[in-house]
Amino acid sequence: MALSYKARRRLSLLLLVVGLPVYVVVSITVVGLFDRPPFWLELAIYVALGILWAMPFKAVFAGIGQADPDRDAE
Repeated sequence: MALSYKARRRLSLLLLVVGLPVYVVVSITVVGLFDRPPFWLELAIYVALGILWAMPFKAVFAGIGQADPDRDAE
């Protein structure tokens, strides 16, 4: 079952406002458990984690910036 535009919009807002900060804190905590790697490796880890968090939610974020397709043409 596909989510409606309003549901995807609300879910995307929730993911950005709540989920992303939680993911950042968890990522920094996990990386902080290990000895500090070289700068380039640490940068690569954070870039990969930054891209990785959005992959499962690609369908939720698709078309959110567009006009509501379910709304009647006025």
